[in-house]
Amino acid sequence: MAVITILRIPGNPSDLERYAAGPGGQIMQRISQAGKAAGAIRHTFAGGEGEILVIDEWPDQQSFEAFFASQPEIADVMRDGGAQGEPVTTFYRKLDTPDQF
Repeated sequence: MAVITILRIPGNPSDLERYAAGPGGQIMQRISQAGKAAGAIRHTFAGGEGEILVIDEWPDQQSFEAFFASQPEIADVMRDGGAQGEPVTTFYRKLDTPDQF
């Protein structure tokens, strides 16, 4: 059953965007490709006041957890992208409704 994974990270979204536009972009693309190969269905970042969200869709929670544990560069992206604390990860069951797009 597919899950939506939300990571809430305290930090400045503009710092992450600056990092991604510079040398971090290649690292982020490398992680993204590894995520796709590991089964990730969707991935995006969003930003709010003092908070960065990572929003993913995975086939199941175990696939995400195995991928996340296998990617040491994620910690580099968080540190160099301006994270100001540890992420809080929440998993949600994706609902099957006819209005999805």
